[in-house]
Amino acid sequence: MEKLTQQEEEAMQVIWETGGGFIKDFLEKLPEPKPPYTTLASTVKNLEKKSFVKSEKMGNSYRYLPLLKEEDYKKKFMKGFVGDYFKSSYKELVAFFAKEKQISAAELKEIIDMIENKKSE
Repeated sequence: MEKLTQQEEEAMQVIWETGGGFIKDFLEKLPEPKPPYTTLASTVKNLEKKSFVKSEKMGNSYRYLPLLKEEDYKKKFMKGFVGDYFKSSYKELVAFFAKEKQISAAELKEIIDMIENKKSE
């Protein structure tokens, strides 16, 4: 899977949120400062080339629909991120956040509970 630029990720977030739609729909949902319509249209066309969205011609415009589920993208992104920055070790990732004081002991306990409860299912 090709990596998305920040601009493409922001557009995909809106496309996932709306479940698909037209460029004007996506533009309305983007936070300020909003990009020009043509910039967003170009970004969505790039997403189509990368097979993240598909288009359907409707009258004089195109409706865009996501081809990849947000959850699937997150999984692939995180796997690549952890691989690139933490030697494919989720332990290293958690240790990094613990050292940086970005995760509390209570949150770590919650994570352990989630792991233990998952094992028992």
